Amino acid sequence: MNTETQVKPASPREIAYAIESDWKNVSPYAQPYLDAMKQLESVSDAYFADSGASVIMYFLANANSYRGEGARAYKALLKAMVK
Repeated sequence: MNTETQVKPASPREIAYAIESDWKNVSPYAQPYLDAMKQLESVSDAYFADSGASVIMYFLANANSYRGEGARAYKALLKAMVK
């Protein structure tokens, strides 16, 4: 294993697909924002008139029912992106 290899930070798109596979019954309130995140390569991208950061914040605001170890990890990654 090469210890000098750097891990590329996950994009909102990659995190959205990971969340979708982890969260079995996605909230209908969070689903539109999860779908929008699939179009974002970075937080600075735009989704129509919304900034990538606002899409992520709206997702987080509507993902209260997403719980568990994966949820904590993915939400922490998203929160760090919009800081």
